[in-house]
Amino acid sequence: MQTGNDISAALRPLDLAAPALFTAFLKDTAAFALEDGNVAFSTSGDTRSVAAHPDAGILVAAAEKDAVLTGGDDGRVVRTRTDGTTELLGETGGSWIDALSSGPDGAVAWSSGKKVSVRDRSGALFTTEVPSSGRGLAFVPKGFQLAISHYNGVSLWFPRTATPPRQLSWKGSHIDITVAPDARFVVTTMQENALHGWRVADGANMRMSGYPSKTRSLAWSPDGKWLATSGADAAIVWPFVTKDGPMGKPPLELGVRRSRVERVAFHPKAPVVAVGYADGCILLIETGSGQELLARRENADSGAIAALAWDGAGMKLAFATRGGAAGVVELPKV
Repeated sequence: MQTGNDISAALRPLDLAAPALFTAFLKDTAAFALEDGNVAFSTSGDTRSVAAHPDAGILVAAAEKDAVLTGGDDGRVVRTRTDGTTELLGETGGSWIDALSSGPDGAVAWSSGKKVSVRDRSGALFTTEVPSSGRGLAFVPKGFQLAISHYNGVSLWFPRTATPPRQLSWKGSHIDITVAPDARFVVTTMQENALHGWRVADGANMRMSGYPSKTRSLAWSPDGKWLATSGADAAIVWPFVTKDGPMGKPPLELGVRRSRVERVAFHPKAPVVAVGYADGCILLIETGSGQELLARRENADSGAIAALAWDGAGMKLAFATRGGAAGVVELPKV
């Protein structure tokens, strides 16, 4: 990529019925979880919606290979497939779904208050309680294990065993959670303007601070060597190359602008991160050189970027904004 390049003309806008809080590609189909309870699918410009949560709103979402998982303020967890069919996976009796994650072989995890549930491919249901509300969920890439963030730390739980969850402790309110692709590190966002991480092997702590605002978007590079984050006027990208992770090493600061970074998404194959800003701008940035490619011009009227996702080939980027705009940017073939 060359600095100053602009592919924003390749953006194909989509007309969604409501703002989307989540997007993902299911093969060639761009999927969006909408705040009004619907899931929208767009293929080659044809967009259709499915009522996943009639008369309710979607709070959290995740993606599988051929479906979108959603949790709503109706207390229901629903799988919506691209063919328009829906499947009820679980319900709480009305309590809101706080967090949701897709796992291996069709497994699904969700939390409501202190209760965390996992349903495996066979439909077997496992539950546990954590010390406080489960704010974030992430399946560990190796083994059937779930990482759960909550107040004062993280619980690592093997649902199919009677072993109590392992605790990784650090005082404070932990919100979102992510696990490195090689399962060596767990990282959470915090209520304060900081991240916290642990080395899974021995529980060693890693504190990443200095953000001017809260971090709510995390994305690993495909090789697990870099973690891109939001919460500043640049994408803050931490190195996880060595066994000590980012400790003692400065992060990269990519795409510095006079606007806060809201969402980040690493390219699935190349050392490139998509960065979405509060003013609606989207840049594609090479981590090594810092060279930038403009994918969407700033548009304050459309609201901040709320969701970003690459397709599997890394040739299309879907986005949505808090103001209800959405679209797909297709990279030129070279």
